[in-house]
Amino acid sequence: MRGSADQRQDEPSQLTLQVTLRDDARFANFYRGANEQVSQALQGQWTTAGEPFIYIWGSTGAGVSHLLQAACHYAEGIGHQSMYLPLADLIEVGPGILEGVEQLPLVAIDDLEQVMGRADWEEGLFHLFNRIRDRQGHLLIGAKMPPAQSGCQLPDLLSRLTWGVTYQVDTLTDEEKVQALILRARQRGFDLLDDVALFIMNRGPRDMAGLCRVLDQLDQASLKAKRKLTIPFVKSELGW
Repeated sequence: MRGSADQRQDEPSQLTLQVTLRDDARFANFYRGANEQVSQALQGQWTTAGEPFIYIWGSTGAGVSHLLQAACHYAEGIGHQSMYLPLADLIEVGPGILEGVEQLPLVAIDDLEQVMGRADWEEGLFHLFNRIRDRQGHLLIGAKMPPAQSGCQLPDLLSRLTWGVTYQVDTLTDEEKVQALILRARQRGFDLLDDVALFIMNRGPRDMAGLCRVLDQLDQASLKAKRKLTIPFVKSELGW
């Protein structure tokens, strides 16, 4: 059912409501490594000393998207509505999708670089910043580069991107990736031996998102076969 024009203007776009969070993208299964500070800052947004505007950036696979979604899950868990907007998936919908989302306590915008250089999107984001500030809301921005290198062409928006604090999300070392896989397995309810985790890390994708997908696949396969995750099982299942 469609409401009146005034009602629609006061409501977040219904399209945005179709964007769902990954259930496993939470702080509990994010191996922090050198990223302890950014993880604490995202959770600390809701304290009196918290920063309402946070910009995080990192290379593909560093965990920017995971952290943004984890922040939304965390906010929901303490009673604050949130919305996650991955612009890579929404770019063709247009900046009208930003209308009304400032009513939510937390807005998390991912893939900022996808729309930089597009005047309509830059103007839409500029006005969204202002509306969120006016409502004393919280805003997270995720990107692959810092604000100065974002490709933003609108000076007023570029200034908004530096309103709060900026954190770089560091890519995990190989040793940390092994520990991250062990943590991921523990969160899924099974133990992953160090040598098996190391084998997966050495043979699998280089980014954590890809490694986690491999681990999830192996978990399902081991449950189906009723076998433990061993190196021979991994070799057999993945053809390595």
